[in-house]
Amino acid sequence: MEIIVIGCGVSGLTTGLTLLDAGYTVRLLTRELPEQTVSSVAAAIWYPFQAYPVDKVVRWGQISHQVFQTLAQDPTTGVRQVTLWEFLTEPTPAPWWQEAVPNFSRLAAADLPPGYADGFALDVPLIETPLYMVYLREQFQAKGGTIEVAEVKTLKDVARPQTLIINCTGLGARELADDQQLYPIRGQIMRVQHHGSIPTILDEHSPTGLTYIIPRSDGIVLGGTIQTHDWRTDPDPADQEGIWQRATQLVPALTNAQILAHRVGLRPGRPTVRLELEWLDGPCPIIHNYGHGGAGFTLSWGCAQDVLALAQTVL
Repeated sequence: MEIIVIGCGVSGLTTGLTLLDAGYTVRLLTRELPEQTVSSVAAAIWYPFQAYPVDKVVRWGQISHQVFQTLAQDPTTGVRQVTLWEFLTEPTPAPWWQEAVPNFSRLAAADLPPGYADGFALDVPLIETPLYMVYLREQFQAKGGTIEVAEVKTLKDVARPQTLIINCTGLGARELADDQQLYPIRGQIMRVQHHGSIPTILDEHSPTGLTYIIPRSDGIVLGGTIQTHDWRTDPDPADQEGIWQRATQLVPALTNAQILAHRVGLRPGRPTVRLELEWLDGPCPIIHNYGHGGAGFTLSWGCAQDVLALAQTVL
């Protein structure tokens, strides 16, 4: 069978690489090259954000965490290990995904900023998307995968005998697979110039809004927003101001940092990740792999392993 992967974001490339490593021939069709996909906008730190179901997300995330730990040993991948500090306004039980993280601890009261009652420290992979997406593409092509820029309007356009289709189109699957359970989760970020030694910080549950501060080699990423069913792709000045105020309140040292860029991405929200085999008329098998919410990178390698297992049932 010929294998066609549709979509060139992190899910498509990771799935394609996994299939290539298993000895299959893979052709990838994409409307946009990796640098133009929503994956390239992501702050991309390992964290099971807005993704379900819980049991599968823990397993997928754990597999991905292990792969990223290996990739972090090669500086050309854009992956490195960092300690994430998560601050909480109320005493909170350990998160449901704790078992997926090898090093997890509760912060001491002395380590919490004013106004916070609890917090965690965890060692997680940080994926610098401008570097990592290029790395994935180069690895995919070096191992014999081909990438074609082409817009697939319907699955039947590529369905034919002796063909396996892998649908990794993210939010695009709303139209391509007629999946009305998919919805956008708008995320806006800003990138500022390096300004001293800044830790990696997350405040997901504050009533004032989502806040994360992620130092990278190209600056510090400040976020963000969680705006469901919002299709806007242009930066919103009000969101910019809110992100800036929350980040500088949490880390006052950022106040004088120069703003470099604003970006917006639409995360593919869904009640649960869709990872399953379906048969189109023909018959032609298709494996869906989309709906990862804000955890596309976090789940990428684990989901790719499940896609491979499903593919082996029909190949």
